[in-house]
Amino acid sequence: MKSQLVAENAGQRTFVVVLDPGEEAFAALTAFAVDHDIGGASLTALGAFERTTVGWFDINEKTYRKIPVLEQCEVLSAIGDVAMGDDGKPSLHVHAVLGLRDGSTKGGHLLEGIVRPTLEVTLVEAPGHLRRRKRPELGIALIDLDA
Repeated sequence: MKSQLVAENAGQRTFVVVLDPGEEAFAALTAFAVDHDIGGASLTALGAFERTTVGWFDINEKTYRKIPVLEQCEVLSAIGDVAMGDDGKPSLHVHAVLGLRDGSTKGGHLLEGIVRPTLEVTLVEAPGHLRRRKRPELGIALIDLDA
């Protein structure tokens, strides 16, 4: 992974992060947020995966139903955010739309993705920290603006 701070203004940093082939995107971006003490940010990305797993959140079961994509796919769009989790560490929430070889798409919550050949991410830090809290009645952690 390579990264560069491309702008900084009034407490808001903008980074460009480029992941290398073979890196697992979710873990690498989480580690980047931890290493740079990012407590609130938005992110966008594009690139490709050699394989990935996205998820669809089943509200009744309170769990993600995994959707494996076991072929090369284009990351047509990935958007997400970073907020501090209940454990005090940065927590990612990313959705992705993936383009397959036949032009069809799959999408959902990014659970993991093995980069090939690249994933280019723009991460824009918020001037304040965001807080993500577990909502037991839903089974997921959501941003809590009152925290």
